[in-house]
Amino acid sequence: MTTLTWAVANQKGGVGKTTTTVTLGGLLSQRGRRTLLVDLDPHGSLTAYFGYDPEGATGGVYSLFQRVGDRRPMQPEAALRRTPFDHLWILPASTAQATLDRQLGTRQGMGLVIRRAIEALSDRFDHVLLDCPPMLGVLMVNALAACERLLIPVQTEYLAIRGLDRMLHTLEMVQRSRGQGLDALVIPTLYDQRNRSATQALWELRERYRDRLWRGVITVDPLFREASVAGQPLPIMYPDAQGTQAYERLLDDLLGTNDYRHRAVS
Repeated sequence: MTTLTWAVANQKGGVGKTTTTVTLGGLLSQRGRRTLLVDLDPHGSLTAYFGYDPEGATGGVYSLFQRVGDRRPMQPEAALRRTPFDHLWILPASTAQATLDRQLGTRQGMGLVIRRAIEALSDRFDHVLLDCPPMLGVLMVNALAACERLLIPVQTEYLAIRGLDRMLHTLEMVQRSRGQGLDALVIPTLYDQRNRSATQALWELRERYRDRLWRGVITVDPLFREASVAGQPLPIMYPDAQGTQAYERLLDDLLGTNDYRHRAVS
């Protein structure tokens, strides 16, 4: 099986990127898929989720860039870390990643570090999920160069929708530099149907981004927070939770046919 690489990105924080990465990773691992989660965000939320400290982390993403910058072999195997869950591994973040643009961003070849690492690990993993930082820089460029599909979680809230245009503009720029298209899917998150503004925001997403929008929604579920505190993916801790079921529908669509667009949910 060819390794499938999906990037989870948005240039606005707080929209559910890490939640999406962890939950899809948990579901894939439950299905027996060998899954690697890559934390490209210097804040290290994904890294901390699984009990690693991004302040003191060794190895991980930052080491890959250091070694390439020093013209040494990359050794991505040594940068991997286990999670407590079967079939689920992580390439952790370090807060030092925030310095990469200043240190190495202009050097030739820095935009393909993650892609080359994934290629070197392709015999170990069926799926790779990239949790991206909320800003355009060498780490975001790496993610978009490495992935076959871009997932864009967007909170069903007015300001979050305004930030979506910026992410799609970034996508267009990267597509031009790649010389090929990149399949992108907008995922409405943190939806509360009792909230009128959320309902209006969902309507606007469906009107403005119909061709890129997933047919479903990820609803607000307090069990996401409980799972985060426990350091477990929601599907493993609460397999019957509303949030688990929503992400199961999303994953089925991502792994199935490409007719998940254009079909609105009432």
